[in-house]
Amino acid sequence: MALYLFGAALPGVALCLGCGGNATFYGFGSTVSATANPQVALYRITPTQPGTVTVAFGKTTSYGFTTAEQQTPPGGGPVSFYVAGMQANTLYHMQAIVQYADGATARDIDHTFKTGSYPAASLPVMTATTSPGEMPQPGIEIVNALYSQYPIVAVDLSGNVIWAYNQNLTLDGALWLAPKLLPNGDFIALAAVTSSTPLNGTLPAGAPDLVREFDLAGNAIKQITMAQLNQELAGAGYNLTLLTFSHDITVLPNGHWLVLATTLQDVVLTGQTAPTEVLGDVIVDLNEDLQPVWVWNSFDHLDVNRHPWNFPDWTHASALIYSPDDGNLLLSLRHQNWILKIDYDNGLGTGNVLWHLGEGGDFTLVGGTDPTDWSYAQHGIAFTTPNTSGVFGLAVMDNGNDRMYPGGSTTVAQTCGTSGTPACYSTVPVYLINEETMTATLEFHQVLPANLYNFFGGNALMLDDGDIEYDLCGETPESSQVFEVTDQPDPQTIWNLQVSNNYAYRAYRLPSLYPGVQW
Repeated sequence: MALYLFGAALPGVALCLGCGGNATFYGFGSTVSATANPQVALYRITPTQPGTVTVAFGKTTSYGFTTAEQQTPPGGGPVSFYVAGMQANTLYHMQAIVQYADGATARDIDHTFKTGSYPAASLPVMTATTSPGEMPQPGIEIVNALYSQYPIVAVDLSGNVIWAYNQNLTLDGALWLAPKLLPNGDFIALAAVTSSTPLNGTLPAGAPDLVREFDLAGNAIKQITMAQLNQELAGAGYNLTLLTFSHDITVLPNGHWLVLATTLQDVVLTGQTAPTEVLGDVIVDLNEDLQPVWVWNSFDHLDVNRHPWNFPDWTHASALIYSPDDGNLLLSLRHQNWILKIDYDNGLGTGNVLWHLGEGGDFTLVGGTDPTDWSYAQHGIAFTTPNTSGVFGLAVMDNGNDRMYPGGSTTVAQTCGTSGTPACYSTVPVYLINEETMTATLEFHQVLPANLYNFFGGNALMLDDGDIEYDLCGETPESSQVFEVTDQPDPQTIWNLQVSNNYAYRAYRLPSLYPGVQW
């Protein structure tokens, strides 16, 4: 197989090394230029025959990192790449590699690109440490910093900032939340004020309230605002007004966006005559044209008279995940101390609650003490097994704010931090859920010390190497920590990221900034 070396300085002219007399020449030009993101380059190349293209990059001509693969147009033609994942103020080499449909491989000349940097004062302060002799799961860490001009930051496992998103918005009290890498290489996130704001006053007039898809350079690809969503809901016949986006987004395999939002409703509670204004949660399924096609309203499916904590901020949804096995949804409700399974059935479901996981719910706790070892005021959740129904694993960030203790000589359970009970604390459980026997077995349960109490935010997940990673968002004073630990009864720390001046609402490991590519 011939190897072709193409000169960008001579558009349309190809140089070939080691080619025989019957070699086929393809010509193209290429350029590398800066973008509005100081640590992202734009690489353009124009093969004249069909094939696939990737870009290799690194600090030397050995490169070491690659982008995802892109197809050329059917007959050949221009292909553009955002090259991201580079450290600040560093000279990088990069080279496009073309795999032609006829089997030939072509390499562009080596280009160089000098990165800039993000303003240090606008970034969270982060320090990464790997325990001696240990090897963390390879990849990068995505950190969702709540109070930052750059609210979504990627660091390598040494703690170097290799990419960040500048939202280019005046936030006016809004926060960016729930960033996720999409299968097409873009990111998605939401910008909104905190979900409890409607109970404490009017929403700020200038605050953004939107869900946005954006590329690695920071360009908005598509988005929907709350005003637009309410207009779409009214046009589709829904008698529902939403207030603000909230906490999480889930992107489905069919490209739909499942968004969380809040709504207010006046409710007459049992034993009362006057209505109470209650804040609940709504799930909206948006199709690829960002039109609502399925809606779930907490007021239609839950008893508003059950309100264990922080009422009238009644449900306070904190995480939403999709179960590919059965097409249903798992919803974490922080103020209910419950995780629900909802009959979504890939958009055809009734919305009925199939089960409640937690204290007072439908499962028997195995391997722990009921009620204390259930999850309380929990945030992020994640499947830990390939299967997502029947018998499956579920990791939870158990914040623990409303943890219950047995009542002792009385039959009334006591809440942590109240008179005569221990202080609240956080744990990281991994439950083995059995939907047939309705048991939840604690397969992993790290009880965190008092100094690691995580009073809000965070998430937990299992990494590809079997380690557990969790984000302790809400440490005091304003700081966070991310841990990768071994999955064993006495977990050992493999890797730790300290965020010393910000709250990391979510943090999680990715193989790279490109879907399907492992760095």
